[in-house]
Amino acid sequence: MTAADRSSQELWVCHLGAVPYREALAMQDAIRAQRQAGELPDTLLLLEHTPVYTRGRRSGAGDLPFGEDFYSSRGIEVIDTDRGGQLTYHGPGQLVGYPIMAIEDVHRFLRTMEDAIVAALAGEGIQARSRHEEGIDYTGVWVQDRKIASIGVHIMRGVSTHGFAVNVENDLEPFSWVVACGLPDVTMTSLARELAPHGSTGMPCVRRRAAFEFCRAHGRRQRLVSPRRLGIDAPVATLTTEAPRVHGSQEAIPA
Repeated sequence: MTAADRSSQELWVCHLGAVPYREALAMQDAIRAQRQAGELPDTLLLLEHTPVYTRGRRSGAGDLPFGEDFYSSRGIEVIDTDRGGQLTYHGPGQLVGYPIMAIEDVHRFLRTMEDAIVAALAGEGIQARSRHEEGIDYTGVWVQDRKIASIGVHIMRGVSTHGFAVNVENDLEPFSWVVACGLPDVTMTSLARELAPHGSTGMPCVRRRAAFEFCRAHGRRQRLVSPRRLGIDAPVATLTTEAPRVHGSQEAIPA
């Protein structure tokens, strides 16, 4: 069975550690080329980023009102990307997912991603929702009128890159220094804030739950793979045995 054949039945999931944004871009480009060539099946990278603002194709000059020197002095890089959407922030404690998948309908792909995140948050005890019917600026996942997850993708020759970012236990203040998601009055939230004072079950469990729900939303069997299996050099996230198991089929491929 070829990698392309396997892609219709399973989705490879790779749990990474903290990865600088530019390195993650290079990883996605390399995996996308292999996916387009049929050398790898659909793959989901799960990771965290060091502090960075990323500007999507719809970002405007006013999204960074204080100027880049203000942000660089606080250790936050600013990077232009080819993904859809506008400006957002990534930092430690935020779960970032990059699905590199062959897709036919981008709108269905976005809605399926939102559904998976909503289901993962429900497992954490948070009632969330999609607001896509209110317009393109509301793509993502919301808790009432507070945004907890952002989504932006890019499609090249039928294969996606970029993806989603769920605020788990990250610092939310950097969002207040910019026009996040093109919405001047948006209030960003996180699992830690919504579940205070007890907080979430922690990043390892949230990451595992998000992977399971993403695969289930796409009707795929999850298969865990190492970075080496994908031909990339990156830190591996700590997968603790203390996090509660999420029921569902998954396999692991050794390095």
